[in-house]
Amino acid sequence: MPIVNVSLQILPSVPDERLYPVVDKVIALIAQSGVKYMVGPMETTMEGEYDLMMEIIKRAQELCIAEGATRVLSVVKVDYKPEGVTMDEKVGKYRKA
Repeated sequence: MPIVNVSLQILPSVPDERLYPVVDKVIALIAQSGVKYMVGPMETTMEGEYDLMMEIIKRAQELCIAEGATRVLSVVKVDYKPEGVTMDEKVGKYRKA
C-alpha cells in the first residue's frame, strides 16, 4: 500500500473548557503512533500507510469518547496516488531548514 497523506480535524462534543485538552490527547496519540505529522491550527496532517492512517482515526475517535465526548465529528481528507505522496513534496519548499 502506498504512502498517503491524511488530514484529520476532530471535533469532540465536550464542554468548551475540555475541547483543547481532549484535542491535545488526540495529537499525543498521533505522536505516539510514530507516523510523520504536522499540527495546523484547524487540522493535523499525517503521512503513512492508508490502513494505519484509518486505524489512527478510529483510535482518535474512541479516545474522545473515553474522554467524555458524547459525539465526535471527524473531518478527514485523504490524498492518495498509486506511487505514494509525501508532505515534503507539497510543502517542503515553504519550510525553513
